[in-house]
Amino acid sequence: MKNKKPNRPLAAAGSNTWAWLAATLGGVILLFWAYAPAIHGAFVFDDTKQQYALPGAVDPLSSWVGPIRPILMFSYWTNFQISREDTFSYHMVNLLIHGITAFLVFLVLRRLLEWSGALEPDRSGFAAFGALLFLLHPLQTESVAYIAGRSESLCGMFSCASYAAFLYRRSKAISWSGVALVVALFGAAVLTKEQGVVLPVLFLLTDFWWSPDGPLRAVRANWKLYIVLLAGAMAGLALFRALIFSAESAGFGMKEFTWYQYLFTQFRVLFVYIYSFLLPANLNIDWEFPISRTLFDQGSVFGLVGLLGLAGLAWVYRRRFPLAGYGYFVFLVLLAPTSSILPIKDPIADRRMYLPMVGLILIAIDLLGRLKLERKVMIGLGAGVVLAAALTTHARAELWGNPLALWQDTALKSPTKVRPHFQLAFAYQDQGRFDLAVAEFQKTANLEPPSADLLIDWGLAYDALNQPDMALAKFLQAAGKEPSAHVYTQIGYIFAKQSRWKEANQAFDTAERIDPNFAITFMYKGQVHLANNEFPAAIADFEHALQLDPKLEPARQALLTAQRRLSGR
Repeated sequence: MKNKKPNRPLAAAGSNTWAWLAATLGGVILLFWAYAPAIHGAFVFDDTKQQYALPGAVDPLSSWVGPIRPILMFSYWTNFQISREDTFSYHMVNLLIHGITAFLVFLVLRRLLEWSGALEPDRSGFAAFGALLFLLHPLQTESVAYIAGRSESLCGMFSCASYAAFLYRRSKAISWSGVALVVALFGAAVLTKEQGVVLPVLFLLTDFWWSPDGPLRAVRANWKLYIVLLAGAMAGLALFRALIFSAESAGFGMKEFTWYQYLFTQFRVLFVYIYSFLLPANLNIDWEFPISRTLFDQGSVFGLVGLLGLAGLAWVYRRRFPLAGYGYFVFLVLLAPTSSILPIKDPIADRRMYLPMVGLILIAIDLLGRLKLERKVMIGLGAGVVLAAALTTHARAELWGNPLALWQDTALKSPTKVRPHFQLAFAYQDQGRFDLAVAEFQKTANLEPPSADLLIDWGLAYDALNQPDMALAKFLQAAGKEPSAHVYTQIGYIFAKQSRWKEANQAFDTAERIDPNFAITFMYKGQVHLANNEFPAAIADFEHALQLDPKLEPARQALLTAQRRLSGR
């Protein structure tokens, strides 16, 4: 009998090992299935403005990596070296980052459950549920299926790794080696995206909330970490000062609204995030969300009262519901960089919930663990929630894999916002459905006076429909708003199609004066010369175009044609 006693825990350990391997494999399978529709998804929205989608992508690494988000940009550079414009490797890296982060979330949840003293002996099971919910929740799709969303997920991965290193330090008082690891991962998070700066506040909150010796003793015990972080904060303030005060789309230099109006708006936004976590039925890549100009505008005051009320409940019941109370403050802390006083042009974005979701998951685990259910029923309930999340994520990923469907969905949810309609028009145009593109451009112009870029795309759609007069009208309107070599080249192109050679050459001359290095101008000039059998002039223009842009293949083909005609072949 004595020999048999040790075999029971060994057998149980083996059984648990197989169970965890099965759970891990199941999570990986669900992850790839859920995001499969988006794995080959095209560059969309801000992707098209990132370096990996621009001509400058071929430039050396030094042009990619600078003082702003160098780790993020290095990851994009690596993807470009692997697959150029093929998006498959970009999406696969995003999935890998997300999977690693979910594992780190499991470790974080497991340690916090230990500290809470609750849910024994099922702590690992509840931590696994939380990690799977993080992995498969549809609110995460914008950070995972959207290539530009990697800034959130990669920052989240490093932040979670730094936090896990802090939680799993070998002693209550962190050692210098522990400080080095935590700070290195924290630095990686900040150098991926600036919002990682909030991690030291999370460390302080953790010491304050969970230390059995009291918060002051915990902070004193970890003085090595906090003194290094304080020194880093001083350096970081100098580094990000320009970004905070002079950036166009974020910072205190914004003219669209003030810092306090942004704060009033966030009192409402935070409840939208909570609602999206509980019922992710209205996810949106480009929210139409009005700014609260005063505390009483759009019901902002009720949001403030609600947040303060929840904070009061979390504090009063902190001993009875330690995980839930802590989770609420984690949610607020991790959202603070984007949901407090620092204005951002878009006041709400699904991807900002990537890591703050952990706070809401802690609340869910605390409340779920208090249900008086049999273990099998609890497992079935958790599995049902995870499966429902995976199904919803799969449906959302189908939209991310189809730009036209994505922007149709967005325009439906943000009917009076200009950007979704413009993007939808561009998606129609990209698929050759120019009549629908023209109609959508008109809707966009009805909402707001059109920009020069919109007018140019509108004119191109009319040209594709063989309506040159309408195309010319849009190009001329664009030139009146913002003269550029691009728009005057298009004007000349329309004139040339109508054999109005004088007007075409005048437009090309204007384009050349505005930007003598715009290669398309010389290609079109060469085509005019070619159409008029002026072969030497055509050859000179095509050669000059290729000098400016050696990759301009239409100019190369036209040059060969002009040379053949000149030689009489």
